Formats: sequence, structure tokens, C-alpha cells
Amino acid sequence: MGTPEYMLAAAFICDLLFGDPRWMPHPVRAIARLAHGAEKVLRISGLPLRVAGVLCVFVVVGGTAGAAWLVIDTAGRLHPAMGAIAGVYLLYTAFAVKDLGDHARAVGDALSAGDLTLARRKVSWMVGRDTAGLTEDGVALAAAESVAENTVDGVTAPLFYALLFGPVGALAYKAVNTLDSSFGYMNERYREFGWASAKLDDLANWLPARLTVLAIAVAAFIRRLRFFDIFEAVRQGARLHASPNAGYPEAAFAGALGVTFGGTRSYGGVVRDVPLLGLRRETCSAVTVMNGVSLMRLTAFVFLAAGTGLRLLFQLFV
Repeated sequence: MGTPEYMLAAAFICDLLFGDPRWMPHPVRAIARLAHGAEKVLRISGLPLRVAGVLCVFVVVGGTAGAAWLVIDTAGRLHPAMGAIAGVYLLYTAFAVKDLGDHARAVGDALSAGDLTLARRKVSWMVGRDTAGLTEDGVALAAAESVAENTVDGVTAPLFYALLFGPVGALAYKAVNTLDSSFGYMNERYREFGWASAKLDDLANWLPARLTVLAIAVAAFIRRLRFFDIFEAVRQGARLHASPNAGYPEAAFAGALGVTFGGTRSYGGVVRDVPLLGLRRETCSAVTVMNGVSLMRLTAFVFLAAGTGLRLLFQLFV
């Protein structure tokens, strides 16, 4: 079951130390190229778009899992230590704790320095909304919300599948997530082709998103944030979100930080109203961003520690 605990710990520490260096080969970039290559071939196949999208999922997720297994198996045949190193490397590339934190910290640092223009530019790399007219409060809120939104995709869900199925499971999850990022849009181009990608991503994140609420609550208790607001915020707001999963960690973060996510925002000049998540609406600042980063990092530690502990108990009694 899963992969040895020392490999998980080593991969997690590597992510905390090194993040995602752009010069280093990264499986997720290869997965994205495979996905778009498969899309091109399947779109000219003449198949109904929904069927083509389902085949794309099988090709990309199956191809990714198979390639991960082959890399580890081949390396292990050369030497067991090389197989372990390959497994640790693949696990490491599935986590995004440092990168997520670094992007948000850059926004917080700019706000702390009083450079709102720089903060707007930095936060524009994290969110899809228009940022040119955001106030300091709006910039800080957008950065904190982005951390909350990406905690499952970039942190806890890869850990969940790594704990269950090792590097192959973690990479297969990243393939699912990459497919959703590439094709999971409700627009004319992808409504049919991206249907399977979006549905599989919803399914893959269903349990990790809800377990993450518990990890956030433990982390908030340790950090002495608003522990008692978390579950009420989730109860009131999680199901208001357009996604069946994203509302859970976002509402939990909002409750813990004492903020309200959502509201009126602009995308490419088009104004939209997003459901409100949270119980309070304190003014946001660089401190809010830094608290969000600390909460995300501690949530990752809690999730990994709890998952590892449960695995060890299972191994003892089964």
C-alpha cells in the first residue's frame, strides 16, 4: 500500500527546500504536452467530442501512470537505490507547497513595502481576475483566496494519492488535475470534449477536499486562528461554490482567517458576482496573506502526519 514513509518524507522536504526550479524537467509540463497532443489527434478523428474527451482521459492518465511505473521499475532494476531516488523525485514534483507559498509571500512582501503596483502585478500571476484596480485589501484578499483555492490541488490531494498509491498515484492525480486545467471549461470549445476531464477531477478531489477541512481546522487550532468559525463557515458556504469541492477548503480558510471570499469581481472587463464564503469581513493586509501561507503549510504537515500515522496503524493491525 502506498510508498515507504521515508520516501514521502524525503519528497515533501525536497519540495519545501527547492520548490519547482524552472530549469529542471517536470512531469506536469510533459503531461500538459501529452494532453494537448492527444486533443489535436482526437479532434480530427471524427469521433463525437464527448467520446473523444473520454479517450483523451484514458490516454493521458493511463499514459502518465504507466510512464511513472516504467521509470521507477527501470531505475530499480539498475539498482534499488536508483528506484527509490526515482520514486522520491516523482513524488517531489507532485507537491507545490513551496511554490504556492512563495507566490503569495511575494504579494505580501510587496504590500508590506507599500508598493501596491508591484503587489497587483504579483497577484495577477496567481488569479484570473482583473487586478489593475484592486485596493490593498482586494490584493491581499485575492492572494489569500488563491492560497485557499490551490491547497487541495497542489498540496493535500497529491499527498492523499501518494499515501494510498505512491508515486504512480500522485502522478496519475496530477494528470487528472492537468486535464481539468486544460479542458475543464464550460465554453463552446470544451463543453463536450472537456466533460470527462472535469467530472474525473471532481471525483478525484471529492474526498481530499473534505479531509482537508479537518487538517485546516487542526492547523488553525495550533496557529490560534478562528478554529470555531471554520465548521460554521463550511456549513453555510461550501455548497454555494460553483465547484462541488473547492468551496470546502476556501470556506474553511475564510473562517480561520476571519475574512470573506467571493463577491463582485471582474474577468476581462466582465463583472461577475461570486458567492460569499466566510463569517466575518475583516480588512485584509500583508498579515492576512502571511497567515494564509502559514496555515497552508501547517495544513500540509498535519495532512501528511495524520495520513502517515493512519497508514502505520493499519500496517500494525492488518
